[in-house]
Amino acid sequence: MKISEESFEELRKLEESLYVTKTRFDSAYVSRIFAPGFFEFGKSGRIYTREEALAAPSHEINAQLPLKNFKVHPVTNDIVLVTYVSEVQSDTLEVTNRSSLWMRTRNGWQLQFHQGTPVRK
Repeated sequence: MKISEESFEELRKLEESLYVTKTRFDSAYVSRIFAPGFFEFGKSGRIYTREEALAAPSHEINAQLPLKNFKVHPVTNDIVLVTYVSEVQSDTLEVTNRSSLWMRTRNGWQLQFHQGTPVRK
């Protein structure tokens, strides 16, 4: 199975939009992207529901874009696993391995699941 270049770029833009304050904290935008059953295993180890992710308070995100080692792994024709490394500067540089499960719906790609695992230094 292979994913089209168009879908690859669309998924990259969707993932990167979640690291841009203007789009990540736009409730209408993320409500369309997060699937009804969305949940996340945060880098803290905490599990976040869709409602908690949608209600996250707005803050500046100092992420390096484009995302490093961005890859799309097709599972089926309409489900893909996206993996990459995020680098976010706060008090220190936080490097995190990330994975997202996306499903293509009639309304476009929707995020089903996300996980962040800190990279130990």
